[in-house]
Amino acid sequence: MNSAFIDNYRFLARYNAWFNERLYGACDGLTEAQRLHDHGAFFGSIHGTLNHLVWGDTMWLQRFNAQGEGFAALGGGVLSLPSGATYGTVLESDWAALKARRERLDAAIEAWLAQMPEDFPLRTMRYANTRGVWREHPAWQAMTHFFNHQTHHRGQVTTLLSQIGVDVGVTDLIALV
Repeated sequence: MNSAFIDNYRFLARYNAWFNERLYGACDGLTEAQRLHDHGAFFGSIHGTLNHLVWGDTMWLQRFNAQGEGFAALGGGVLSLPSGATYGTVLESDWAALKARRERLDAAIEAWLAQMPEDFPLRTMRYANTRGVWREHPAWQAMTHFFNHQTHHRGQVTTLLSQIGVDVGVTDLIALV
């Protein structure tokens, strides 16, 4: 099998960590009130949107890990969620805790992809979605969604930051090349 397919996801994982480092760094300069202010975005605030991404990444990583491969990189509690957590559950109300959790997730994502067998994206993935509906499709489709979901919501955060006068700088994927 051609390694370019999985190398693409490894590249997206590097981009994910790079972008998150820039984004969280920009948010470090905000006051708590600025991070928590409800801007009318889907998850309300900057903190709420970033919290949603941590939840979404954790939930998807749980699904990937449940495919039977037993990825060591996804152990050690990195995938823990409170019982009954949903897309809007506040996982970390404290900024430093949210940032630290994001850093642990990003490291786990890169390590997960580093140890992933090259054929994993082509395997059939089976799981129940958040409504309990059974899903079955190639893992690469879920992996593409996983990274696209991150980009989508980070774009929302950069817009919210821009509205309050904070420039995150260049965030284009090609800037990492």
